[in-house]
Amino acid sequence: MKRYEGRREGYAAIVTVDGRRLNPRFDLWNHSPTGFEWGYNGSGPAQLALAILADHCGNDEQAFNFHHRFKWAVIAELPGRHWILTSEDIDRVLRTLRDAEPVMEGAT
Repeated sequence: MKRYEGRREGYAAIVTVDGRRLNPRFDLWNHSPTGFEWGYNGSGPAQLALAILADHCGNDEQAFNFHHRFKWAVIAELPGRHWILTSEDIDRVLRTLRDAEPVMEGAT
């Protein structure tokens, strides 16, 4: 099980996964060239949501498709100074987000 951790050191927002720096995944989308943020809805939180899901899911398309909903559901609500998310926490949220998706008529 992976452990994602965010903390503030001065003005810097530092995010690690299992003790190593989390890749911001600017190659998928550059929401925030200044880096990660959390605790509100904006470009820094969007970059963090995308990076966490890309790392967690191992599927860039899935991460991209869910990152804005994940931002609203989780990243925007994280406390300011320090937080921890586990793979189990993320899986639980993703199940909830998938269950909330509308069913399209005629989709197989």
